[in-house]
Amino acid sequence: MVNEERIVQEFMKYVQIDSPTKHEADFAKFIKGELEALGFEVKVDDAGEKVGSNTGNVIAKIKGTREGRPILFSCHMDTVSPSIGIKPIIKDGTIYSDGTTILGGDNKAGIAAIVEALKTIKENNIDHGPIEIAFSIFEEGGLFGAKNMDFSQFESKMAFVLDSGGDPGQIIVQGPAQDKVDVKVIGRPAHAGVAPEEGISAIMVAAEAISQMKLLRIDKETTANIGSIEGGGPTNIVTPEVMVRAESRSLDNDKLAAQSKHMVECFEKAAEKFGATLEVEVKRMYSAFKIEEDAEIVKFAQGACENVGIKHFLDSSGGGSDTNIINANGIAAVNLGIGERKPHTLEEHLHIVDLVNSSKLVMELIKKA
Repeated sequence: MVNEERIVQEFMKYVQIDSPTKHEADFAKFIKGELEALGFEVKVDDAGEKVGSNTGNVIAKIKGTREGRPILFSCHMDTVSPSIGIKPIIKDGTIYSDGTTILGGDNKAGIAAIVEALKTIKENNIDHGPIEIAFSIFEEGGLFGAKNMDFSQFESKMAFVLDSGGDPGQIIVQGPAQDKVDVKVIGRPAHAGVAPEEGISAIMVAAEAISQMKLLRIDKETTANIGSIEGGGPTNIVTPEVMVRAESRSLDNDKLAAQSKHMVECFEKAAEKFGATLEVEVKRMYSAFKIEEDAEIVKFAQGACENVGIKHFLDSSGGGSDTNIINANGIAAVNLGIGERKPHTLEEHLHIVDLVNSSKLVMELIKKA
């Protein structure tokens, strides 16, 4: 019953409404109208005021036409750069950008799948229980929209986040915690040609620390990365200060703590060796989550997949999503694959069949609830 032509056209319309992170207002206004036309009560919360976005999270609810458990669907509205002036094109059953921007399937494919399912249900007078929607802002870069969402307003005890790159049928039951590790290395300036021995090079300290550090793939559950090094100036001055921004992630909270501690210790040893000082901040961005394989929400999702003929499989993710935050707020949540191929790149693309199957799955989840 999903209208393939319509969902493709709607998705292409969505991605052409610019919504880079912290500038989601135009798309939020549009999607609010779409949901209101479907009979939802819609509000925009004040999260944007708290995090610096020009709008808030879009929260929508509709009562059931029959008895049933409430069910929550979530996606994020923001897109990574470059995402201004997206021009989608279709080739051989796949939607691409024109190559100058990302496509925006992350995460507007999920939104399109949800909205098409809702339209199909309304058009065909399909009975359903209560439905709740949370379309967040500022997901990219820190999950800030979800972090500033009031989850006590939802009645749902289970949520489905449509924001993974796997095939429809992928059910993400485990996601990592993340630490942000920021270190300012403070050395001492000196004339690099006249008296370099009087200086302490912050660049040398940072280089020493990073050279001793375990980075990238640590084990099957843990990763770490140096994102940026900022500082320096004229070559005739021993650099007195640099800022290093890094991260660590793990599916295991204890492993994450150990990795972050290791990174800090590398800086401490290097600072001691050269006589530098440090300003260190380690901040937990979000916690890990793990849903057991026999949990009700997993069985529920698997049953919906089987009903629409989609092969299901359980998986874990190395990236954070709003799923982490929803679980941390007491609502069981899994992330569903919707076929976001090569997200965050100019090669991002989306197979139309995945878009259609994702919408079919949403519709079946609603019917089962």
